[in-house]
Amino acid sequence: MSGEVQELGHLVLYVRDLKRSVDFYQKVLGWQLISPSVPGMPAAAFSGGRTHHELLLIEVGPTATPIPAGRRIGLYHFGLKVGDSDDELRAALARLVEADVPLIGATDHNVTHSLYISDPDGNEIELYIDVPGVDWRNDPMALLAPARPLSL
Repeated sequence: MSGEVQELGHLVLYVRDLKRSVDFYQKVLGWQLISPSVPGMPAAAFSGGRTHHELLLIEVGPTATPIPAGRRIGLYHFGLKVGDSDDELRAALARLVEADVPLIGATDHNVTHSLYISDPDGNEIELYIDVPGVDWRNDPMALLAPARPLSL
């Protein structure tokens, strides 16, 4: 037992309106709702099947302080892998368009192709696929390639 970090286990986000956020993560992004409620608190848990929960939402109500705009300390965004091909990323884009979720960016990072959106509370989310054939494990410089605009 080394006690060293092995993987990112889960994220916990405070949200203003639990139902609105559950609808976004479940219906728009297609994330599996594991628990629509948590005993003793207004919360919901989601999992992609890797672990018991990868996202927990906790409702803090409409008067909670919003995320400040611009550069700040703290979370910038989190990434959610949506597949292994550009076709799967296009399918995610179609879901976003159908749900009227605006894109705030689309980037070819060489190792990933990524779409950027915000959830209902302003948390930025990167929806991405790993680019097939890019061997970042044996070529760490692949991670440092200049970002380019993504065209799907």
